Amino acid sequence: MRLVVMKEVHPGETRVPLVPTSVAKLVKLGADVVVESGTGATLGIEDSEYAETGATIGTNREEMLQTADIILRLRKPPADEIKLMKRGAIHVSYLDPFNEKQLVDELAQAGVNAFSLEMLPRTTIAQKMDVLSSQANLGGYVAVIIAAEQLDRILPMMTTPAGTIKPARVFIIGVGVAGLQAIATAKRLGARVEAFDTRPVVEEQVKSLGAKFVKVDLGETGQTKDGYAVQLTPEQLELQKQGMAKACAQADIVITTAQLFGRPAPRIIDQSILDQMQPGSIVVDMAVETGGNVEGSELDKVINSNGVTIMGMGNLPGRVARTASEMYSSNIYNFVEHFWDKEAQRFTLKLEDDLVKGALITHEGEIFSTMYKSIMNK
Repeated sequence: MRLVVMKEVHPGETRVPLVPTSVAKLVKLGADVVVESGTGATLGIEDSEYAETGATIGTNREEMLQTADIILRLRKPPADEIKLMKRGAIHVSYLDPFNEKQLVDELAQAGVNAFSLEMLPRTTIAQKMDVLSSQANLGGYVAVIIAAEQLDRILPMMTTPAGTIKPARVFIIGVGVAGLQAIATAKRLGARVEAFDTRPVVEEQVKSLGAKFVKVDLGETGQTKDGYAVQLTPEQLELQKQGMAKACAQADIVITTAQLFGRPAPRIIDQSILDQMQPGSIVVDMAVETGGNVEGSELDKVINSNGVTIMGMGNLPGRVARTASEMYSSNIYNFVEHFWDKEAQRFTLKLEDDLVKGALITHEGEIFSTMYKSIMNK
């Protein structure tokens, strides 16, 4: 069974879908692996390192797509490449399906079995394939690092002959995987950290990392079966803004991570909150790629709003591309290995498997995902 690993062509993407160690494991499973020439160039990985694993180096992108049984990549496929894939081929990557309806329709029409890895259910068995968690974890780390770089003061407390320097204050909004890593990183750097989330259940996790949990009475809130925050009512959003305003006003760094699965990110910091913040403070909007949590934030831009710096940098994991690639590569391998029939030496598409039900978007010329259909038909 031929597995092809495609070189990323998305502008500015520094991560790679598979590193040589994972390719070696795929070859060991019995797969015929073809890696496109230059795949590892952004990380300084030579084609020869992939060849040493037993993989073939492909130089004709069109031919690779036409002959592939399984196509592995990181980003969604360019639209003009879908028609090159053979019917029945399996495509595995991020797809961002709720914002890419036309792309999903074209994949269905082409008869491609398209997996969207961000749609994998949040179950124990799927943890080792969870690309959202692995990349969000790194994003939370990077958010603190770039904020600290922009801030005009240090984060830790210091006692010096010139006097005692107070620790910087960091406020994290949203305590998912990214938020928890941001808390941990800010604490390691010596900051005083506070955090808020609409889900009271995460308070214990916040405290376990040495941070203070900011409580705001929003009435009834909760989370989905996959652990995501549920969408708030307009009244709850207003209460949330009022409750967070004080913490933001006192903070040197604010990091927002709030996202809603399948929907635009909620706007939780507006201009009125920004106007209360002290000049020189930093806001990092980690949700800028899905609409943004912060009024005025723009993708891949640093904006100054009355002395407050708003950072809307996209692809934060790409700033630590080697580690991000190693983690994504491991996720991809674990996904393929889970469905690999070692005797037949092939990938088996088990339609009744919960992972397939969650992540398979198109199958045999039709939309397969029940969740995708239910959300898109609302």
